[in-house]
Amino acid sequence: MVKTNSTVISNFVFLGFTHYPNVEIVIFVLCLLMYLVTLLGNIILICITILDSRLHTPMYFFLSNLSFLDIWYTSSALTPMLANFVSGKNTISFSGCASQMYFSLAMGSTECVLLSMMAYDRYVAICKPLRYPTIMNKRVCVQIAAGSWVTGCLTSLVETMSVLHLSLCGNNIINHFICEILAVLKLVCVDTSKVQLIMLVVSILLLPMPMLLICISYAFILTNILRITSGEGRSKAFSTCAAHLTVVVLFYGTALSMYLKPSAVNSQEIDKFMALVYAGLTPMLNPIIYSLRNKEVKEAVKKLLIRHPLCTLLIHSSK
Repeated sequence: MVKTNSTVISNFVFLGFTHYPNVEIVIFVLCLLMYLVTLLGNIILICITILDSRLHTPMYFFLSNLSFLDIWYTSSALTPMLANFVSGKNTISFSGCASQMYFSLAMGSTECVLLSMMAYDRYVAICKPLRYPTIMNKRVCVQIAAGSWVTGCLTSLVETMSVLHLSLCGNNIINHFICEILAVLKLVCVDTSKVQLIMLVVSILLLPMPMLLICISYAFILTNILRITSGEGRSKAFSTCAAHLTVVVLFYGTALSMYLKPSAVNSQEIDKFMALVYAGLTPMLNPIIYSLRNKEVKEAVKKLLIRHPLCTLLIHSSK
């Protein structure tokens, strides 16, 4: 519970999309569909990377980590929203709000770092193919994944604690559908300059810096691809990077628009719809993007469906 000057806040109330009563049911249905597709797609992707020995490579190891992140992130953001819509309460306890804020930030921050590490993996695979098995061995891959998780979890803990220890003004109404850190920060009635500085530093560490690493990696990759004389070789090299680049553009584009926008832009309604894209659409599209032009994934999915008929039943029942 948080003490203010006049009262103790033990729970928060979400405004959600009450300003748009005519489209609330549409938003609920879309979010439910996005959540179910996200769960199904990412669970299948994790299953095939575990069960198919051909996918026991660094690329798919990182991809399974990405799928696990997407499941957790979408669950932490959309599940309470869907439950509140069904119950009609639109409330959350202080501890629930703290947990939701932490896990949302942790999963998003970890994904920022992981995507840059996946770009490095593509760089080594294309620019140093002969040394790839040595450089990206199992131990290194585990260390990279663990480092991404630790970085994301620690930075999110710092951000969450820096906001929740501040005094609130007695207002427990959050103009959002989740305990988004910027929306909660607007309830604070004391100076927030230190917290904003912490958030700015963390945002720079987790957004522009990983993006710079991605750009450098792909600059070397592009230079190397242009040296390939075989048209088939170029096409294969491009196809291995296209899915990752698409995911990067979707993820970082949405994140940058949310957390590094100019201070003059202050539309909470835009923020809420961008958060929906960030929490629902991007995690849903990730497994689709990685499987559309990937023959190995397609073959692994077919193999999984043949060996495990239950998966086929689940897919047909979800349609």
